Amino acid sequence: MRAEVQNTVDEISKSLELLAQRLNVETAQHRLEEFNARVEDPNLWDDPEAAQKLMRDRQGLVDAIDTYEGIKQDLADNIELIELGEMEDDAEVVADAERALKALAETAAQKELEALLDGEADGNDTFLEINAGAGGTESCDWAQMLARMYVRWAEKKGYKVELQAESAGEEAGIKSATYKIAGHNAYGWLKSESGVHRLVRISPFDSAAKRHTSFTSVKVYPVVDDNIEIEVNPSDIRIDTYRSSGAGGQHVNTTDSAVRITHHPTGIVVTSSEKSQHQNRDIAMKALKSRLYQLELDKRSALVNEAHESAGDAGWGNQIRSYVLQPYQMVKDLRTNYETSDTKGVLDGDLDGLMGATLALAVSGKSRAEAQGS
Repeated sequence: MRAEVQNTVDEISKSLELLAQRLNVETAQHRLEEFNARVEDPNLWDDPEAAQKLMRDRQGLVDAIDTYEGIKQDLADNIELIELGEMEDDAEVVADAERALKALAETAAQKELEALLDGEADGNDTFLEINAGAGGTESCDWAQMLARMYVRWAEKKGYKVELQAESAGEEAGIKSATYKIAGHNAYGWLKSESGVHRLVRISPFDSAAKRHTSFTSVKVYPVVDDNIEIEVNPSDIRIDTYRSSGAGGQHVNTTDSAVRITHHPTGIVVTSSEKSQHQNRDIAMKALKSRLYQLELDKRSALVNEAHESAGDAGWGNQIRSYVLQPYQMVKDLRTNYETSDTKGVLDGDLDGLMGATLALAVSGKSRAEAQGS
């Protein structure tokens, strides 16, 4: 077997090791038998919500087992085909099996990332909040670049993106924007993006063509499911209505019925300015509950808490990722040291590599390589 093919086999094997670890493969079949026994209970649907959750959990386990066993079997089959092809000097069989292994390696890597998304709210939709830092027009333009990056990423995932509120910059870009991104594991993928993002480039707004550094903060909160109870004391909030303002165009509607809710105990402020006042109030309240729920998740996870604390002032010392466009091309995540020179691809929404490295770190406290002992 050629060295290049052996490397592909090794990559698939490493993905299988992590899939087995996340699945807890030794007990998976026993857990499935327990699920099957509960599904056969004639009283299961007396509580529809509990039944639906049980069915979702069971199907998730079935899918995880099938994925692991399928990749494992495909790997063994293609290795056997290569060995047979080499023994019989059949170059066509060997070439076909090698191509299949390359495709399998991509599938295994993707499934490895998805297996990391098993947190309490990872499967939920999410709110994505972007706020320009100090730096005026430069930071507002950077905030708009980030908004475009995340919208492109979400569209590639097949997610639904709704702009909830937007505040335009005075000369260019945006001061802030809030999106709701709906799709399976939307929060699980995006939660690692909370923090300050730093851009270094030659400013298009500087006639002297000097290099500028800009900062923008990103915060991510899960959309709270109806079955998650979050109590909000009416005396703890203030609700204001105002006339919204924005850059105009197809995404932003000017209305007299925008809503701002301030939660006094935490200082959280949420807004919505897209629909009627009644709908805006409902959207803003859901956003507030999501923020409060995120605070509770933070208390349970030291790593997540640390990440969200780092999403404080958008400036030096708080950044999680640097995007350098001048004097060289590099995007580097400062938590995992994952880096890529494909800055154009990243800004066009190719974020899975960066997100995946951070997800692996959050699960094990180590990089993927460290977790695998390499």
